[in-house]
Amino acid sequence: MSEPRPPFRVGLIGYGLAGSAFHAPLIATTPGLQLAAVVTANPDRRDRLRLAHPGAQPLDTPADLFARADELDLVVIASPNRTHVPLGEAAVAAGLPVVIDKPMAGTAFEAARLCDAAERAGVLLSVFQNRRWDGDFLTARRLVDEGALGRVHRFESRFERFRPKPKPGWRELADPAEVGGTLYDLGSHLVDQALALFGPAETVYAEIDTRRDGAVVDDDAFLAITHASGVRSHLWTSALTALGGPRLRVLGDSAGYVKFGMDPQEDDLKAGRHPGDGRPWGADDPAAYGTLGQDGSADRIPTDPGDYPAFYAGIAASLADGTPPPVDPRDAVAALTVLEAARGSAATGSVVRLD
Repeated sequence: MSEPRPPFRVGLIGYGLAGSAFHAPLIATTPGLQLAAVVTANPDRRDRLRLAHPGAQPLDTPADLFARADELDLVVIASPNRTHVPLGEAAVAAGLPVVIDKPMAGTAFEAARLCDAAERAGVLLSVFQNRRWDGDFLTARRLVDEGALGRVHRFESRFERFRPKPKPGWRELADPAEVGGTLYDLGSHLVDQALALFGPAETVYAEIDTRRDGAVVDDDAFLAITHASGVRSHLWTSALTALGGPRLRVLGDSAGYVKFGMDPQEDDLKAGRHPGDGRPWGADDPAAYGTLGQDGSADRIPTDPGDYPAFYAGIAASLADGTPPPVDPRDAVAALTVLEAARGSAATGSVVRLD
């Protein structure tokens, strides 16, 4: 019998919220992956890293990590948005497979250039679009695939918060190089989900505003997408929503599906709860189950369990046997194309048609 393959060694760049709450625990709990090194020079973050992942080697800079490229099998980039492209290019140049947190780049051109570089080098490139594994989205996708809604004509989706005062950090900086603001933050998830469900966009209309006192980046946005499939997606994201609307509403000619409340996985990860800790992972509160049917004849239905661990399980499979990654990086190019069109639409007040 052959010996079991040793786990793939992962180097993580960044140990802020994304790196510490999302990537590190998901990597560490995925069979076949080992969190081997983490880049963070912040002393407090290093202390937290030693407590949570004592086997991971702390490194000061990305250069330190790339100097050890022959000791790694995968690089994960969870650093600020402005660094995604240069660090992704460095990983590809080092011959290392790479996962980049969303948004992969600040422009569709940069994202396409990175995809081309990875294809030429023959290395895996993927984007961490964890919201494809939200329980509400998995439920909506299943209902659409099963035909439970009939022919779908409208998809409504919201990621809304109430943060009336801007918080310190690069996401609130005006420099376009930072790729800050809610459109590229939460809007990246909204657009990715809409395109994953209903296919390419033909037209985009958007309203994008800066509403909060003292804010210098967009914090309120609405997008209307017409898909080539004929479905229309209406998407909202805001930092100034005192009362939230439905998380999802999907309308077909036979039935609709409406769901309130956020997937629990983000809060669980932020609270230090991890997959495999003895409780059902991704289980929705029954009080938050969605409704399926028509007015007067609708039923509450259980939400499919959320499954963020599926992303890194897919990455491990891709590294092991060359199967396609769980998120095609070209999907990020398509989403960024829509986001750029949204900016153009908001600036001119017109509908933008995509070629």
